[in-house]
Amino acid sequence: MKKLLVAFFVITLTMVTFTTTATAGASKGQKIFKKKFRKYCRFSGVKFARHHSQDEWEEIWEEGKFKVETKKICPKLKLKKIKDAWWEDVYEFSYKYASDGVVPKC
Repeated sequence: MKKLLVAFFVITLTMVTFTTTATAGASKGQKIFKKKFRKYCRFSGVKFARHHSQDEWEEIWEEGKFKVETKKICPKLKLKKIKDAWWEDVYEFSYKYASDGVVPKC
């Protein structure tokens, strides 16, 4: 019984940690979009994210074409001003608020 309880605790802790990490990336990506992308794109981050579905964003990310697609959607964006460490968070944000993703709270 103890082993079952320990296994349940470990699985629950892993799920909570993963969910919190994914949410943190999306909220950080939203902040990055507001501060670094919005003035060049001239539209909100949610409008940006809704250009694709979650499956499409995932495919773009896995193929390594996220920066290229971002530049297509937002041609005035200066890619050199975006730190490499920020791209994954912006992807998480785009994935979360994709056309078939979470509806943002207003």
